[in-house]
Amino acid sequence: MTTILGINAYHGDASACLLVNGRLVAAVEEERFRRIKHWAGFPDRAIQACLQAGGLRLDDVQHLAINSNPKANLRKKLSFVLRHRPEFKLVLERLRNAKERGAITDELARAFPGQKFSGEIHRIEHHEAHLASAYFASPFSEAALLSVDGFGDFSSAAWGIGRDGHLHVNARTYFPHSLGFFYEALTHFLGFPNYGDEYKVMGLAPYGRPTYLDSMRRIVKLRPEGQFELDLTYFKHHQEDVSYEWSGGTPTTNPFYTEAMSELLGPARSASEPLTTRHQDLAHSAQAMYEEAFFHMLAHIHHVHGVSDLALAGGCAMNSVANGKVRRRSPFKRLYVQSAAGDAGGAIGAAMCVKSQLGDRTPCPMTHAYWGPEYTDLEIQESLTAHKQALDEANCQIEHVTDEQVLCRNVANALAEGRVVGWFQGRMEWGPRALGNRSILGDPRRNDMKDLLNLKIKRRESFRPFAPSILREYVGNWFEEDDDVPFMMKVFQIRKEQRELIPAVTHEDGSGRLQTVTEQDNPRYYRLIQAFKEITGVPILLNTSFNENEPVVCQPSEAIACFLRTRMDMLVLGDHICSRQEQA
Repeated sequence: MTTILGINAYHGDASACLLVNGRLVAAVEEERFRRIKHWAGFPDRAIQACLQAGGLRLDDVQHLAINSNPKANLRKKLSFVLRHRPEFKLVLERLRNAKERGAITDELARAFPGQKFSGEIHRIEHHEAHLASAYFASPFSEAALLSVDGFGDFSSAAWGIGRDGHLHVNARTYFPHSLGFFYEALTHFLGFPNYGDEYKVMGLAPYGRPTYLDSMRRIVKLRPEGQFELDLTYFKHHQEDVSYEWSGGTPTTNPFYTEAMSELLGPARSASEPLTTRHQDLAHSAQAMYEEAFFHMLAHIHHVHGVSDLALAGGCAMNSVANGKVRRRSPFKRLYVQSAAGDAGGAIGAAMCVKSQLGDRTPCPMTHAYWGPEYTDLEIQESLTAHKQALDEANCQIEHVTDEQVLCRNVANALAEGRVVGWFQGRMEWGPRALGNRSILGDPRRNDMKDLLNLKIKRRESFRPFAPSILREYVGNWFEEDDDVPFMMKVFQIRKEQRELIPAVTHEDGSGRLQTVTEQDNPRYYRLIQAFKEITGVPILLNTSFNENEPVVCQPSEAIACFLRTRMDMLVLGDHICSRQEQA
């Protein structure tokens, strides 16, 4: 038996995965256990969950793969220091990070007392791990590969080719130039300060116009052979320590744009300042600039490799708006983005690199994202019993419905009546998207559903859209493109004649970030949507993550707690339906 443990450590979205005999057994982010979004540090609880899913102890692990190699790109690092003379504090911080990454065996000994890791540690360069996570999890035997993010191991992008189980890196973009940092800087500039807030800029962009695009082109400059450069006048990350914190909590950073950015674009927005038309235009222009650079890279990569399939990874691969345009604006015909495309996915990429290095190049395609913990009916019952007093005080009635057809019909009826449902089923999703196992569901036909969800549960910005989960066979009837989108990684235009039928999941520009659902990959969720279609004629549900300004719920107790402190109408835990009864 060959066991490979993959980890993303000391970086945002710390995570772990387990491969046994070349097959993925489990994958999960540390934040789900720590209850801190994007938790950064050593993922010991995620490792424990993966080992438990495989019925293994740490002693059984033969190979540990980590998606970082401090020795990578050393010449580039030295050349940069000699040319740019960054302040000593920045160099010291980078050395401290490298030291932390070298303490893996110490961390394992602390986290698993009485168990000894005697296997081999493999350090996989950051972007090679990203590329591997895209290629080896894809359905493609041959594909162009692209990784784009902030920075990792001194580079911000890498591209190459995957062919017959072999991965080749052809080119890279090095520090200090980064599309991820460009987008993050504009995210901070627009008053969204938290790590991972870039999706808010994407959500705001459709409300604006590209009036600042010429200014953005001064910040990001396209170069030959698919490359780009930042005008460093507008940034300070290459000269100063921007105070990244990667150990034991939420990753944080100070804004790293300079005053020159405000001179070019006008004053930065504070987090408490109302959003104006100008901010909407800035968001639209930033998204447009990202897309210009992204499709500039894709055109070159296709010119070099001439293949029709593309596998994409890295934090920027979460830009579902750009991803949804790949078939229309590039020569590529098919695109694959796995469910944890960002840094968490590096754990799988590192493990799959080691799998390949050990001579196992059998395909390992990932068609679904259900790789996290799951809970038995008994465990669910125990959680309900533990919360009985609180549920009684909330006037909740609990039914145990073992007939799945009846359960789905009852829940679909509730949804069709406008009720908001917490849906907790099976194994938790791998990656940031709720995909029908840890979801809050609603009726997409209701004009007021977005406001209802924001009022009752999510308490988030009104401009942010909610996603449509759609039965796979109906995609072409409702969207202008017909494709597999199992992980919500592409945004398509909803057909004009259908938009007024599903206003709750139709964004300002007529688009929707869809999830395609198949009976093979998630039979219960498929049957629920099918039951909703039989009642309403609409094969779509509104789907948002099961949380309230926290990581997605993992355990039944967390789902119950979220249900109780919000105004959800119904909670479905496995075969248990918990309904709030109207007060007489």
